[in-house]
Amino acid sequence: MGMEQEKLVRAALRTIKGVGSQHLRLLIAYFGSAVKAWEAPQSKYLQVANQGKWLGEILKGRNNIDPREIGETLYKRGIKLIIPDEPDYPALLAELADAPPLLYYRGHLGGEAEVLAIVGSRQATTYGKSAARMLARDAAAKGIVIVSGLARGIDTAVHQGVLDSGGRTWAFLGCGLDRVYPLENQRLADGILAKGALLSEFTPGTPPNGVNFPARNRLISGSSRGVLVVEAAEKSGALITVDFALEQGREVFAVPGPIFSPQSRGTHHLLRQGAKIVEGVEDIWNEVPAWSKHVCHVSLNSESLHEKKDPPAEMDLGSILQQLSDVPLHIDQITIHSTLPVSSISLALLELQLGGKVIQLPGQHYVLAREC
Repeated sequence: MGMEQEKLVRAALRTIKGVGSQHLRLLIAYFGSAVKAWEAPQSKYLQVANQGKWLGEILKGRNNIDPREIGETLYKRGIKLIIPDEPDYPALLAELADAPPLLYYRGHLGGEAEVLAIVGSRQATTYGKSAARMLARDAAAKGIVIVSGLARGIDTAVHQGVLDSGGRTWAFLGCGLDRVYPLENQRLADGILAKGALLSEFTPGTPPNGVNFPARNRLISGSSRGVLVVEAAEKSGALITVDFALEQGREVFAVPGPIFSPQSRGTHHLLRQGAKIVEGVEDIWNEVPAWSKHVCHVSLNSESLHEKKDPPAEMDLGSILQQLSDVPLHIDQITIHSTLPVSSISLALLELQLGGKVIQLPGQHYVLAREC
C-alpha cells in the first residue's frame, strides 16, 4: 500500500493549481516523499526553498482533496500511475535528474525495453511519411520500442508503421490522457494501446496548449537511446526534441530528403552538424552497440518473416519498374496498374528510391533513374 499511497498523493498534489513536475520534485527532495509532504505541518512548509504561491495552494488544497477519490476517478478512465521507483517506468527517462516524478499512462509499458524516438514535421510530405512509416516498421519488427508524439504528419506515420509490423510503440502527449490530440488520431491511439502505451506528465483535463509540447518533447528524447528525425523545416518542433536529446546525451540521426523541399532543410542542417545519416535501420544498429546486440536475439513472429520474404512482393516491385520510363507517371496511375495493396504503393516506391532505381518528381510523379 505504501507505493500506491505515494502515487495517489503525488497525483493529488499535481491537481493543485501551480504544482507542476518541478515543484513536486522539490517537495519530494525536501520531505523525503509526497506522503510526508502531504502530512507535514504548515511550519515545515515555511522552510521549503523556492517559496511561492504554489506552497500556499497546497496548504489550502490538501484539506479538500482525497487522494483515494482521485485514484478511483483515474481507474474509471483507464488511466494508471507510475513513478521512477517502479520497474516499468521508462528506464532511460528514470536516469535523468529531471525525470517526471509521476507519469500517467494507458496501455502497456516495459521499462527495460530498448527505445528509439522517431519524430518530424507536422507538415510532412509523401516522401517523409513513407520514410517514417518504413523505418518505424522495420525497427519495431526487430523488437525496438518506437516512441513519438501522436502529432499529425511524421508522428502519425511512425505509429502506423509500428502497427504495420505488429510491434510496440509509445506516444507521449502534450495534454491529459482523458483526450486524444489531434482528435482524428483516436483510432490510431486505440491501436497503440493493444501492445503499447499513451503517456503524459500532465493531469487529466489539461488541454493541448502549445507551451506543453516542448515538455512533451523532452520526455520523447529522454525515454530513448536515440532520436531519428525524418523531416523538419528550419524551425520545426522536431529540432527542439533534438536539442533535448543532445543535452541528455542521446544519439541523433537524420534522414536526407529532396533538396527542393523546405521540409528537408532542418534534417540537412542536422546532417551538416554531425547527425548520423539514415537510409535504413541498419545505419542505426551500426551506431548503437546495445541495439546491435538486442536485435540479434529477437525472434520475429512468423507473419513478419513471411511478409518480408514473400517472393511475390519482390515481383510486385518489378511490376512497378515495368510501368516506369523517362516519362513522369503519377502515383495514382501506378496504383491502378499495380497488384500491390494501395496502402503499400508508397512504401514500395520509397524502397525503389532508396535503392537508386526510381526518382520522385514534384507532384508525386515518378521516373526511372538513369542507371536503370
